[in-house]
Amino acid sequence: MDQCDCANEDIGGHDGSSDSLEELQDSRAADTAEEEELSVSFLLKYFSLYPLYQDYQEYCMQAESDDLNKPNTGSLSTLTIPQELQTPIIAYLSSADKSFQQLSIDANICLAKAPPVRCSTLWQDLEEVKASGLLRMLPDGEIHLQESIFEFIGSEVSYLNSLTIAVKHFYASKELKQSLTPMEHHNLFSNICQIMAASKKFLMDLEGQLEGQLEESVLISQVEDIVLQHCPEFHRVYVPYVTNMRYQETMVNQLLQQNRDFLHLIRNIESHKDCQRQDLKSFLALPFQRITRIKLLLQSILKQTKPDADSISNLEKAIAAIHEIVTECDKGVRKMEQIEELVYLDRLLDFGKMKSVPLVVSGRVLLHQGPMRQSGFSSVYLHLFNDLLVISSKKYYFQQAGFTVMDHAEFPRHVKVAHVQNELLPDSFLLHLSKSHTGQPTTMKLAAETRSDTEVWMKLLQCER
Repeated sequence: MDQCDCANEDIGGHDGSSDSLEELQDSRAADTAEEEELSVSFLLKYFSLYPLYQDYQEYCMQAESDDLNKPNTGSLSTLTIPQELQTPIIAYLSSADKSFQQLSIDANICLAKAPPVRCSTLWQDLEEVKASGLLRMLPDGEIHLQESIFEFIGSEVSYLNSLTIAVKHFYASKELKQSLTPMEHHNLFSNICQIMAASKKFLMDLEGQLEGQLEESVLISQVEDIVLQHCPEFHRVYVPYVTNMRYQETMVNQLLQQNRDFLHLIRNIESHKDCQRQDLKSFLALPFQRITRIKLLLQSILKQTKPDADSISNLEKAIAAIHEIVTECDKGVRKMEQIEELVYLDRLLDFGKMKSVPLVVSGRVLLHQGPMRQSGFSSVYLHLFNDLLVISSKKYYFQQAGFTVMDHAEFPRHVKVAHVQNELLPDSFLLHLSKSHTGQPTTMKLAAETRSDTEVWMKLLQCER
């Protein structure tokens, strides 16, 4: 299955034979990671005390939870991190029944209690700001706005620091690469290097803006303009990464259970002091968390901005653009789920001697499935797709459930239903296939378990959706 095609454009053509190319890419990634540590020297002057992004996320969730019970200052004024006490707290993709938006909420929920996080970096604590005397003149609302913008930039510094660790210690590890096939390595890390490069470019533009403004008036503004400029790149790198995350999580779990070398190497890397006891999954979840957090931070800036400010229009546009990216991520995750579902069903359906129908077809989606009772009280099973109806009998092979296909027809073109009164089969309807796999029309009486089940099937089969 080519799930990873969605995650990286060149993945499908990777045949695993270009080891020298892979080594060159890893070397470049390691060099890039080293460069990242030197690329934000100006910003680190102001944000050096920001924690890893995983810990920053935890603090934010604790603050938002506390906000239900007491007023929130809207800043990170009480942040410190005893690093030796930190534990991984990232909620990761783990349920096939949840949408991306719900998962993004789950990913921001703390799973473990941890000591309070502290950080002394605040806009109002900067020497330039103190020396300007503005703090005595600015209203509280403007100070809160400056803190929100300052946090937006600082959190991107924190995010890039964590991404750099993910690339430098995990992705670029030669030992880890040797424990995996080239395809496994490529699928595991997806396009995380592209995401790190995008974050670096974004941060460099924010850095230039901040440096110039601090030198002139110490008031920070127009981050929304920079967000808008970078949204096309964010869309290009974040949507495929998040789309691939469900497949990525499955791979991580399988490798941890089945590949002892991989498990040993991962535990070794996670124990490095730079990782601060954060596990591989927390690093792989970083892009997923960041794209949803950006929207929340922009909304906080908008909330603190005066309604008549010139920046309102572009702030709203930036929020809308990030929301569109999140929506596309949701569509990508749902599409991946649908493909996985088709692949799974394709393995279960046995067409016997009749000509088989490949289920994994672009655009095909499973709409509904379930058991039905037929005349004579034999049972059948229906799988209804947006373009195909499959009728089968449920079988068990070596204690595993499967289906023997009895009939199938193009849907909705050759499928019709009608209500029928039948005392022996209450809650039943007439299913008519005007052209089945044999080329001949077929009719059967079917009964659902309940009247509500019948109504659901009738509505779907009549295309009232």
